[in-house]
This record gives sequence, structure tokens and C-alpha cells, in this order.
Amino acid sequence: MANANSLLLSVHVITAIVIVVLILLQKGKGADMGSAFGAGASGTLFGAKGSANFLSRTTAVLASVFFITSLTLAYLNKGTVVSDSVLDQVESPNVVPKETIESEPQIPQE
Repeated sequence: MANANSLLLSVHVITAIVIVVLILLQKGKGADMGSAFGAGASGTLFGAKGSANFLSRTTAVLASVFFITSLTLAYLNKGTVVSDSVLDQVESPNVVPKETIESEPQIPQE
């Protein structure tokens, strides 16, 4: 099970890195005006409009893979999380309730 989690986590991290790279490669909406007048985009590998469709579809597929791996990792690790917090190791001090402090002192009956 540990190997499956490691493999799934590796796929998750690689997918996240590739998504970031693909998003940075895509042009913004304002860049379409320059390509409409022949700003050299037609000589690229995918053509003038081909790169936008390819990159956006690849980003959508990788986003789906990222979402599925996120849910799968959360489901597989829901009961195995061990808290190593320092605050969990601290014992709570004995706190006297406020009502006993403000009440009148009790005189022992003889």
C-alpha cells in the first residue's frame, strides 16, 4: 500500500508541475490580436490556432488527472494521519473555574 501511495503521490506532483508549465505556455486573450495580423504564429509547430486548442485540451485533461489523484490520495490517507504536533504533547494545566474563584470562601463547619 505504501508503494501505491508513493506512486500516486509522484504522479500527483508531476501532474501539478506540468499543469503549471502548460498554463505559463498559453497566451492570454489579448495576444489573439497580434496573431490575427500574422505575427509569426502561423510558422509554429501547431499553426496559428492549433497550439491554443492543444494546450487548453491538455491542460483540461491534466487538471482532471490532478483532481482524481487528489481525491484518491485523500481517500487512501484518511485514517493513517498521525499527529506529530507539539501542542498535542503538552498537558493542559489544571484550570480552576471562574465561579469557584469569585464565590465566597467556604468556612469549614465544626
